[in-house]
Amino acid sequence: MTLYVEFDWPGLVVPLALMAAVSLVWWWLHESSWWAWLAGPLLGFVRRVFVYRRVWREAMTLCGLAETYDHRRVLPELLRVRSDQALDVLTIRMVRGQTPEQFQKVSANLAYAFGRRHARVYSERPDDPPTRTGWAAWLLRAVDRVRSRDRPTVVYLALVRTDALRTIVPPFPVPAVPDFTALPLARREDLRTWSLHLLATHVLVGGATRRGKGSVLWSLVRALSGGVASGLVRLWVIDPKGGMEFALGRPMFARFACKSFEAMADLLDEAVDVLRERQARLAGTVRVHTPTEIDPLVVVVVDEMAALTAYLQDGDLRKRIASSLGVLLSQGAGVGVLVVAALQDPRKEVLPFRDLFPTRIALGLTEAAQVDMVLGDGARNRGALADQMPRWAKDIGYVILDGTPDPVRVRFSFVSDSDIRDMAAQYPAPVDAADILAQVGRETAAEPVRPPLPRKPLGPLLPDSLRNLLDGDGGGAAR
Repeated sequence: MTLYVEFDWPGLVVPLALMAAVSLVWWWLHESSWWAWLAGPLLGFVRRVFVYRRVWREAMTLCGLAETYDHRRVLPELLRVRSDQALDVLTIRMVRGQTPEQFQKVSANLAYAFGRRHARVYSERPDDPPTRTGWAAWLLRAVDRVRSRDRPTVVYLALVRTDALRTIVPPFPVPAVPDFTALPLARREDLRTWSLHLLATHVLVGGATRRGKGSVLWSLVRALSGGVASGLVRLWVIDPKGGMEFALGRPMFARFACKSFEAMADLLDEAVDVLRERQARLAGTVRVHTPTEIDPLVVVVVDEMAALTAYLQDGDLRKRIASSLGVLLSQGAGVGVLVVAALQDPRKEVLPFRDLFPTRIALGLTEAAQVDMVLGDGARNRGALADQMPRWAKDIGYVILDGTPDPVRVRFSFVSDSDIRDMAAQYPAPVDAADILAQVGRETAAEPVRPPLPRKPLGPLLPDSLRNLLDGDGGGAAR
């Protein structure tokens, strides 16, 4: 007001133009910090006042989250709105006695109540604390610890304002040395990259036909391509569809079976042989295998798992395959023999050892019950609506974040046929990649010789009086 009185209209226009110019330069130089410190808080404040506050009482009441205490209505309290390019994250203080599960059950109702199609409820902050560097890092880390502290009375509602998953995700760059704890595979709703922790785990991909299971598998193969060429990774691939899915990438695979079910069973048996050899060699040395070029990570990729476990007509061969898969899934993670499997029907009758997959991905499914079969009990109530995918939502699925039970919606990168041909030409497996079974026959350490435990001589098991009576003859003399 003072500037307007002193300089008339230029007193208002010039400062606003300068601030807009500074903001534009900031956005151009470092967009992420611009959203974190300027645009995000400002947009969140505006949307909190003019969007959410305006309909808050009505939305909480009609969604069944308002409570009655002492003859008056008690509503959850909207504490804060944090916005970014795609999401509005609402921090809500629950009514005393409420739990996050009550919000998770009505997550779809909350989304439509605020005019959105997708919403997710988190019991903890959905974003990780940022990495702080520089001279003020100690102060910023202290602030992050306060902001990320455990708050059991608070729940976080993430509303998708702009669906960033509607556009196809291009393939991610191939790392020269893959990080097995963070393989980039998909884009999250908040525009961040979702990375798969593959080390010491098995992965199950469930989804109906034409829903993008191939995109998940090829995204994983692409992320491992650098390790394949260097010999750090061996890909053993089973394609029961006659090679229609994986034959294009044949040069990258150390083992490949696509036509004969007998060959597929042999491949799984050989994987068990590698597992047994590593167990004998590493027992007492390490608990988790570390991939090296001498001892590479063996990843067994199985497309259409049901063709091996449920639909195979040869009963003896089916039992043999099931036996090998059971051993690999129960014992292979620690020795670097991992299984990545995809299937359409996640029922126990089709995949009896479904619970042996620690990491699971749910693409579009046909029934609501199948969501919990793939992701675990209660996943659908927590917002994983994989059975309500629209027709355009190919390559989109739900994953479980590490360390939390809350599902996250992601879209996997689309790897085209030309991309696969380029990968096969640029990252072929080494010539000796098929010779890993030679390790199985090499001599392993002998069992250590343990000295016998000292044993004390045993005394008489019977009292002397009873022993003399039994040992004596009729006259009482010793026998």
